[in-house]
Amino acid sequence: MNAVGKATKNWTVDVISAWDQFWFTAVDPATLATIRLCTGLMLLYTHVVWSLDLSSFFGPQGWINTDLLQQTWGSQGGSNHYFWSHFLAIDSVFLLWIAHGFALLIFILLTIGLFSRVAAVLAFLLTVSYMHRASGALFGLDQINVMLTLYLMIGPCGARFSVDAWWRATRQERDQASFKPLESISANIAIRLIQIHMCVIYFFAGARKMLGASWWDGSAMWLSIANSEYQTVDLTWMAGSPMVLALLTHVIVLFELSYCVLIWNRLTRPIVLLTAILMHLGIATCLGMATFGLAMLIGNIAFIAPHLILAIVRQSSAGALQPTRGVR
Repeated sequence: MNAVGKATKNWTVDVISAWDQFWFTAVDPATLATIRLCTGLMLLYTHVVWSLDLSSFFGPQGWINTDLLQQTWGSQGGSNHYFWSHFLAIDSVFLLWIAHGFALLIFILLTIGLFSRVAAVLAFLLTVSYMHRASGALFGLDQINVMLTLYLMIGPCGARFSVDAWWRATRQERDQASFKPLESISANIAIRLIQIHMCVIYFFAGARKMLGASWWDGSAMWLSIANSEYQTVDLTWMAGSPMVLALLTHVIVLFELSYCVLIWNRLTRPIVLLTAILMHLGIATCLGMATFGLAMLIGNIAFIAPHLILAIVRQSSAGALQPTRGVR
């Protein structure tokens, strides 16, 4: 074999090895479990909000009837795309509230990690069902919720920080022979899919912005904070600093386009995550989109290593258990 053939063979072996290591390395499910806890809380909150006017959005006599749903989900060619929702089979307000109560129960089970794998599957189906029925209120938050619950089904999302984990530890104390390591390949696959999906979201968000003239001339940030419909904090005083507004506009686009590259490097990852935190907390605080901003931050948890999460939890637990001195 000549030098070129040998180099090609070695390169191919290295690529295959890196691919296997990326996808099929068993990891601790702490990161996935943290995403489960946060996603469960987000699902519970966002669906409790529907309770304020449940019949209008999901009832048989709601604002959007079946015909309008067909038009909403239909294609431009006139033929309708397939969509489904269990709400379409509910014909009474009483059954509507029963179904809604069941969904809230599932989201609670997912949050506390009880029957986690089953709860994750049901949470995904229910979230899609709510989204399809309330198509007129569909927002980016709902799509992020669906994405996260989809991948929670793949891995052992209840292996830590859950009632399932507590039951597992109790059984292992009674029978040491039944001990099994927590590290899981499926946990790694689920996390990798969330990571890749987050990269896709950010990249296409940045690419889409480049189609708008306001993102090129630097005025997009001002147009956002000057829109009274989204204002929760009055930032119109920044009109006196057009250079700062233009800089922030371009930084946002640069961040979203470069996220899919810089997030994988261990040196730049903390900077990328810090930028994501500042950006999404800014959106949540100033533009009235708190739930969307928090949902995006939940997705970013996928890039926090399990050992870091465990270290934070152990340190927090140790601090909570330390006695307070000087207080009587």
